[in-house]
Amino acid sequence: MTAPAPVALAGADTPVKPARRRQQEGRFTGRIAGRMVAGLVIALIFVLPYLIMLIGSFKSRDDILAVPPSYLPKTWHPENYLTMWSTPETPLPENLISTIVISVFATALVLLVCVPAAYYTARFRFPGRGVFLFLVIVTQMLQPTVLATGLFKEMVALGLNDTWLAMILINAAFNLAFAIWIMHNFFAGVPKEVDEAAQLDGAGKWTVLFRVQLPLVWPGIVTAIIYTFVASWNEFAASLVILSTDGNQPLSVALTKFVGQYDAAWQYVFAVSIVAVIPVVVLFMLIEKRLVGGLTQGSVK
Repeated sequence: MTAPAPVALAGADTPVKPARRRQQEGRFTGRIAGRMVAGLVIALIFVLPYLIMLIGSFKSRDDILAVPPSYLPKTWHPENYLTMWSTPETPLPENLISTIVISVFATALVLLVCVPAAYYTARFRFPGRGVFLFLVIVTQMLQPTVLATGLFKEMVALGLNDTWLAMILINAAFNLAFAIWIMHNFFAGVPKEVDEAAQLDGAGKWTVLFRVQLPLVWPGIVTAIIYTFVASWNEFAASLVILSTDGNQPLSVALTKFVGQYDAAWQYVFAVSIVAVIPVVVLFMLIEKRLVGGLTQGSVK
Protein backbone atom coordinates (compact mmCIF):
# COMPACT_ATOMS: atom_id res chain seq x y z
CA MET A 1 0.00 0.00 0.00
CA THR A 2 1.51 3.33 -1.06
CA ALA A 3 1.70 6.30 1.30
CA PRO A 4 -0.44 9.31 0.45
CA ALA A 5 1.34 12.23 -1.21
CA PRO A 6 2.17 15.06 1.19
CA VAL A 7 -0.12 18.01 1.06
CA ALA A 8 1.55 21.40 0.50
CA LEU A 9 0.98 23.70 3.43
CA ALA A 10 -0.40 27.16 2.85
CA GLY A 11 2.33 29.78 2.59
CA ALA A 12 5.05 27.21 1.91
CA ASP A 13 7.72 28.18 -0.62
CA THR A 14 6.87 27.22 -4.16
CA PRO A 15 9.21 27.23 -7.15
CA VAL A 16 7.82 30.60 -8.16
CA LYS A 17 8.92 32.43 -4.99
CA PRO A 18 12.65 31.62 -5.17
CA ALA A 19 12.63 32.85 -8.76
CA ARG A 20 10.90 36.05 -7.69
CA ARG A 21 13.38 36.47 -4.84
CA ARG A 22 16.31 36.05 -7.19
CA GLN A 23 14.77 38.61 -9.50
CA GLN A 24 14.41 41.12 -6.64
CA GLU A 25 17.97 40.48 -5.50
CA GLY A 26 19.17 41.03 -9.05
CA ARG A 27 17.36 44.36 -9.25
CA PHE A 28 18.80 45.42 -5.88
CA THR A 29 22.31 44.45 -6.97
CA GLY A 30 21.81 46.35 -10.22
CA ARG A 31 20.76 49.51 -8.37
CA ILE A 32 23.77 49.27 -6.05
CA ALA A 33 26.11 48.74 -9.00
CA GLY A 34 24.57 51.69 -10.84
CA ARG A 35 25.01 53.97 -7.86
CA MET A 36 28.62 52.85 -7.43
CA VAL A 37 29.37 53.58 -11.07
CA ALA A 38 27.68 56.99 -10.84
CA GLY A 39 29.63 57.76 -7.66
CA LEU A 40 32.92 56.78 -9.29
CA VAL A 41 32.19 58.96 -12.31
CA ILE A 42 31.34 61.97 -10.12
CA ALA A 43 34.44 61.37 -7.96
CA LEU A 44 36.59 61.15 -11.09
CA ILE A 45 35.22 64.46 -12.37
CA PHE A 46 36.20 66.20 -9.12
CA VAL A 47 39.53 64.39 -8.68
CA LEU A 48 40.69 64.69 -12.29
CA PRO A 49 41.87 68.35 -12.08
CA TYR A 50 43.94 67.53 -8.98
CA LEU A 51 45.35 64.46 -10.70
CA ILE A 52 46.35 66.53 -13.73
CA MET A 53 47.91 69.10 -11.41
CA LEU A 54 49.82 66.40 -9.52
CA ILE A 55 51.18 64.82 -12.71
CA GLY A 56 52.05 68.25 -14.11
CA SER A 57 54.12 69.03 -11.02
CA PHE A 58 56.49 66.20 -12.02
CA LYS A 59 56.89 67.42 -15.61
CA SER A 60 59.39 69.79 -17.10
CA ARG A 61 58.23 73.05 -18.62
CA ASP A 62 58.83 71.70 -22.12
CA ASP A 63 56.69 68.61 -21.42
CA ILE A 64 53.82 70.78 -20.19
CA LEU A 65 53.93 73.01 -23.28
CA ALA A 66 54.54 70.16 -25.72
CA VAL A 67 52.22 69.85 -28.74
CA PRO A 68 50.45 67.46 -28.79
CA PRO A 69 50.32 67.28 -24.99
CA SER A 70 51.37 64.11 -23.20
CA TYR A 71 49.39 62.79 -20.25
CA LEU A 72 52.45 61.38 -18.50
CA PRO A 73 55.85 63.08 -18.31
CA LYS A 74 58.59 61.77 -20.60
CA THR A 75 60.99 62.20 -17.69
CA TRP A 76 59.83 62.50 -14.10
CA HIS A 77 61.14 65.54 -12.24
CA PRO A 78 60.51 65.14 -8.48
CA GLU A 79 63.21 67.76 -7.92
CA ASN A 80 60.59 70.39 -8.79
CA TYR A 81 59.40 70.15 -5.19
CA LEU A 82 62.91 71.02 -3.99
CA THR A 83 63.98 73.67 -6.47
CA MET A 84 60.76 75.68 -6.16
CA TRP A 85 61.71 76.73 -2.60
CA SER A 86 64.81 78.56 -3.84
CA THR A 87 63.47 80.21 -6.98
CA PRO A 88 64.19 83.94 -7.45
CA GLU A 89 60.53 84.76 -8.17
CA THR A 90 59.40 84.71 -4.51
CA PRO A 91 60.55 83.39 -1.10
CA LEU A 92 58.18 80.42 -0.85
CA PRO A 93 59.19 79.31 2.70
CA GLU A 94 58.27 82.74 4.03
CA ASN A 95 55.06 82.74 1.97
CA LEU A 96 54.04 79.39 3.47
CA ILE A 97 54.71 80.62 7.02
CA SER A 98 52.74 83.79 6.29
CA THR A 99 49.78 81.78 5.00
CA ILE A 100 49.76 79.49 8.05
CA VAL A 101 50.03 82.34 10.56
CA ILE A 102 47.29 84.43 8.94
CA SER A 103 44.88 81.49 8.53
CA VAL A 104 45.37 80.02 12.00
CA PHE A 105 45.10 83.28 13.92
CA ALA A 106 42.18 84.54 11.82
CA THR A 107 40.31 81.29 12.52
CA ALA A 108 41.10 81.49 16.24
CA LEU A 109 39.89 85.11 16.39
CA VAL A 110 36.65 84.22 14.61
CA LEU A 111 35.94 81.38 17.06
CA LEU A 112 36.77 83.58 20.04
CA VAL A 113 34.17 86.15 18.96
CA CYS A 114 31.49 84.09 17.19
CA VAL A 115 30.88 81.48 19.93
CA PRO A 116 29.71 83.88 22.72
CA ALA A 117 28.00 86.16 20.18
CA ALA A 118 26.02 83.31 18.61
CA TYR A 119 25.14 81.84 22.01
CA TYR A 120 23.85 85.18 23.29
CA THR A 121 21.72 85.86 20.21
CA ALA A 122 20.27 82.34 20.33
CA ARG A 123 19.42 82.30 24.04
CA PHE A 124 18.48 85.89 24.91
CA ARG A 125 16.06 88.43 23.52
CA PHE A 126 17.36 92.02 23.46
CA PRO A 127 16.43 95.23 21.64
CA GLY A 128 17.81 95.28 18.11
CA ARG A 129 18.35 91.51 17.97
CA GLY A 130 16.59 91.17 14.61
CA VAL A 131 18.48 94.14 13.16
CA PHE A 132 21.77 92.68 14.37
CA LEU A 133 21.12 89.32 12.72
CA PHE A 134 20.02 91.09 9.54
CA LEU A 135 23.24 93.10 9.46
CA VAL A 136 25.21 89.90 9.96
CA ILE A 137 23.71 88.54 6.73
CA VAL A 138 24.13 91.84 4.87
CA THR A 139 27.86 91.88 5.55
CA GLN A 140 28.15 88.66 3.54
CA MET A 141 27.38 90.71 0.43
CA LEU A 142 30.58 92.71 0.88
CA GLN A 143 33.81 91.07 -0.28
CA PRO A 144 37.44 92.16 0.17
CA THR A 145 37.73 92.68 -3.59
CA VAL A 146 35.12 95.48 -3.52
CA LEU A 147 36.54 97.10 -0.39
CA ALA A 148 40.24 96.69 -1.20
CA THR A 149 40.87 100.42 -1.64
CA GLY A 150 39.05 101.35 1.55
CA LEU A 151 40.80 98.60 3.50
CA PHE A 152 44.17 99.78 2.22
CA LYS A 153 43.55 103.36 3.36
CA GLU A 154 42.24 102.17 6.72
CA MET A 155 45.28 99.99 7.38
CA VAL A 156 47.62 102.83 6.38
CA ALA A 157 45.82 105.12 8.82
CA LEU A 158 46.17 102.52 11.58
CA GLY A 159 49.80 101.87 10.77
CA LEU A 160 49.08 98.20 10.00
CA ASN A 161 49.73 98.21 6.25
CA ASP A 162 51.92 95.34 5.01
CA THR A 163 51.59 93.37 8.26
CA TRP A 164 50.20 89.97 9.19
CA LEU A 165 47.96 91.60 11.78
CA ALA A 166 46.16 93.56 9.06
CA MET A 167 45.30 90.39 7.12
CA ILE A 168 44.33 88.53 10.31
CA LEU A 169 41.82 91.27 11.16
CA ILE A 170 40.51 91.49 7.58
CA ASN A 171 40.03 87.73 7.19
CA ALA A 172 38.42 87.48 10.62
CA ALA A 173 36.05 90.35 9.84
CA PHE A 174 34.87 88.93 6.52
CA ASN A 175 34.33 85.41 7.88
CA LEU A 176 32.84 86.37 11.23
CA ALA A 177 29.32 86.97 9.90
CA PHE A 178 28.99 83.48 8.41
CA ALA A 179 30.44 81.86 11.54
CA ILE A 180 28.00 83.73 13.82
CA TRP A 181 25.01 82.76 11.67
CA ILE A 182 26.03 79.10 11.54
CA MET A 183 26.71 78.89 15.28
CA HIS A 184 23.48 80.78 16.05
CA ASN A 185 21.45 78.07 14.31
CA PHE A 186 23.25 75.30 16.17
CA PHE A 187 22.80 76.95 19.57
CA ALA A 188 19.14 77.63 18.79
CA GLY A 189 18.68 73.92 18.03
CA VAL A 190 19.69 72.89 21.57
CA PRO A 191 16.67 72.84 23.96
CA LYS A 192 16.70 75.53 26.63
CA GLU A 193 15.88 72.85 29.20
CA VAL A 194 19.51 71.71 28.94
CA ASP A 195 20.67 75.13 30.16
CA GLU A 196 18.07 75.23 32.89
CA ALA A 197 19.06 71.78 34.17
CA ALA A 198 22.72 72.80 34.34
CA GLN A 199 21.85 76.07 36.13
CA LEU A 200 19.79 74.15 38.69
CA ASP A 201 22.93 72.16 39.44
CA GLY A 202 24.76 75.41 40.18
CA ALA A 203 26.45 76.06 36.84
CA GLY A 204 26.96 79.66 35.77
CA LYS A 205 26.36 81.03 32.28
CA TRP A 206 29.98 80.61 31.20
CA THR A 207 30.06 77.08 32.60
CA VAL A 208 26.88 76.24 30.71
CA LEU A 209 28.39 77.64 27.52
CA PHE A 210 31.78 75.92 27.65
CA ARG A 211 30.99 72.66 29.46
CA VAL A 212 27.44 71.93 28.33
CA GLN A 213 26.68 73.75 25.09
CA LEU A 214 29.98 73.50 23.21
CA PRO A 215 30.12 69.66 23.18
CA LEU A 216 26.61 69.66 21.71
CA VAL A 217 27.41 72.11 18.92
CA TRP A 218 30.75 70.63 17.82
CA PRO A 219 29.47 70.10 14.25
CA GLY A 220 28.78 73.83 14.02
CA ILE A 221 32.22 74.68 15.39
CA VAL A 222 33.80 72.32 12.88
CA THR A 223 31.86 73.99 10.07
CA ALA A 224 32.97 77.45 11.21
CA ILE A 225 36.60 76.33 11.51
CA ILE A 226 36.70 74.73 8.08
CA TYR A 227 34.95 77.62 6.34
CA THR A 228 37.08 80.32 8.00
CA PHE A 229 40.38 78.50 7.60
CA VAL A 230 39.81 77.65 3.93
CA ALA A 231 38.57 81.17 3.13
CA SER A 232 41.59 82.73 4.87
CA TRP A 233 43.97 80.26 3.25
CA ASN A 234 42.69 81.05 -0.24
CA GLU A 235 42.19 84.82 0.18
CA PHE A 236 43.83 86.74 -2.64
CA ALA A 237 42.46 90.22 -3.42
CA ALA A 238 43.01 91.91 -0.06
CA SER A 239 46.40 90.23 0.39
CA LEU A 240 47.53 91.51 -2.99
CA VAL A 241 46.67 95.09 -2.02
CA ILE A 242 47.59 95.14 1.68
CA LEU A 243 50.79 93.07 1.64
CA SER A 244 53.48 94.60 -0.57
CA THR A 245 56.54 92.78 0.79
CA ASP A 246 57.19 89.47 -0.98
CA GLY A 247 57.92 87.61 2.26
CA ASN A 248 54.66 88.72 3.89
CA GLN A 249 52.43 87.60 1.04
CA PRO A 250 50.51 84.29 1.28
CA LEU A 251 50.81 81.43 -1.18
CA SER A 252 47.77 82.58 -3.15
CA VAL A 253 49.64 85.77 -4.11
CA ALA A 254 53.07 84.13 -4.39
CA LEU A 255 51.66 81.67 -6.92
CA THR A 256 51.12 84.48 -9.43
CA LYS A 257 54.83 85.33 -9.39
CA PHE A 258 55.55 82.21 -11.46
CA VAL A 259 53.30 83.49 -14.28
CA GLY A 260 54.86 86.39 -16.15
CA GLN A 261 53.80 88.41 -19.17
CA TYR A 262 55.88 86.40 -21.64
CA ASP A 263 56.73 83.21 -19.76
CA ALA A 264 55.40 80.95 -17.02
CA ALA A 265 57.05 78.27 -14.89
CA TRP A 266 54.05 75.95 -14.99
CA GLN A 267 55.89 73.10 -13.27
CA TYR A 268 56.29 75.30 -10.20
CA VAL A 269 52.72 76.55 -10.43
CA PHE A 270 51.48 72.96 -10.23
CA ALA A 271 53.91 72.01 -7.45
CA VAL A 272 53.07 75.04 -5.30
CA SER A 273 49.36 74.38 -5.83
CA ILE A 274 49.78 70.82 -4.55
CA VAL A 275 51.65 72.08 -1.49
CA ALA A 276 48.89 74.64 -0.87
CA VAL A 277 46.19 71.94 -1.01
CA ILE A 278 47.85 69.55 1.46
CA PRO A 279 47.23 71.54 4.71
CA VAL A 280 43.54 71.91 3.90
CA VAL A 281 43.22 68.15 3.26
CA VAL A 282 45.04 67.40 6.51
CA LEU A 283 42.68 69.74 8.40
CA PHE A 284 39.66 67.87 7.03
CA MET A 285 41.19 64.53 8.05
CA LEU A 286 41.93 65.70 11.59
CA ILE A 287 38.63 67.43 12.26
CA GLU A 288 36.14 65.20 10.43
CA LYS A 289 35.65 62.82 13.38
CA ARG A 290 34.34 65.73 15.47
CA LEU A 291 31.30 65.95 13.20
CA VAL A 292 30.04 62.63 14.59
CA GLY A 293 31.65 62.74 18.03
CA GLY A 294 30.08 66.10 18.89
CA LEU A 295 26.58 64.70 18.39
CA THR A 296 26.97 62.15 21.20
CA GLN A 297 28.78 64.21 23.85
CA GLY A 298 27.86 66.90 26.31
CA SER A 299 25.30 67.49 29.07
CA VAL A 300 25.43 63.83 30.15
CA LYS A 301 25.81 63.48 33.91
